Amino acid sequence: MLPPFDLSQPQSLADALQALAGKGDTRPLAGATNLVPDLRGKRETCRDFVSLDGVNELRYIKRDGDRVTLGARTTMADILDDSGIRTDAPALYAAAEIFAGRMVRTAATIGGNVCCGSPSADTVPALLTVDAEVTLSSVSGQRTVALDEFYIDYKKSVLRSDELLTSVSWNVPPQNSANLFYKLARRKGDAITVTGVAVMIAAEDGVCTRARIALGSVAPTVFRASAAEDLLAGKALDEAIIEQAARAAADQCAPIDDIRASADYRLQTAFSLTRRLLTQAWKQVS
Repeated sequence: MLPPFDLSQPQSLADALQALAGKGDTRPLAGATNLVPDLRGKRETCRDFVSLDGVNELRYIKRDGDRVTLGARTTMADILDDSGIRTDAPALYAAAEIFAGRMVRTAATIGGNVCCGSPSADTVPALLTVDAEVTLSSVSGQRTVALDEFYIDYKKSVLRSDELLTSVSWNVPPQNSANLFYKLARRKGDAITVTGVAVMIAAEDGVCTRARIALGSVAPTVFRASAAEDLLAGKALDEAIIEQAARAAADQCAPIDDIRASADYRLQTAFSLTRRLLTQAWKQVS
């Protein structure tokens, strides 16, 4: 049984932003694939929501040159239906492919997955590897925040109570780049991530020109392994350098023990998966 709650249903972005303005105890509701289970399990205490289901202007995939923008209400199914995402952000497409089950993918939104703030959010590692930015809107205007600076702590972000995440955007990865994602879970479908890793490697003349490594479910938030990235940039990668970077990525982790895995297991898999994906990515671009 769900607890009683209030729900407003605006039909435009302007009305949705107005409904959020000045109400610190009101939250937006999109696909609700996380919210409904949290309400049922009494993990969610908010009882006043603004539904975005009627705000169709937030559901789109647009391209302007090399810039790709997803409206916040774009679903995982929408991402998979757009063949261009395979090249615009291959890791994001891979994450959407294994996101929960088919029915959930038709409802779950990119904005909801980002804003939930879960360390196991599948799309966030992929988005971090393409240097994604989010647009935050309110009745007083808009601001753009790098996704790498969006999260503060476990399920906490810089999003204000009167703001709505309205879009996610990034530049298409450069030529001769590889963008990979791997989700380790206890089963293939409908499973919460035990360890998630995404990488992006770009190369020119046999040298790594850009490296991005992002990990999920191994810290309070999804994060970029910046120290590991710095080890790779400007180098011709070999087994030793890749292993060193993978170790640096694992060293940045702060996992917990829970019902799905131990902290030690997460540390080991963070290292091994990062090493594996970096090796695969380098083979694609070298």
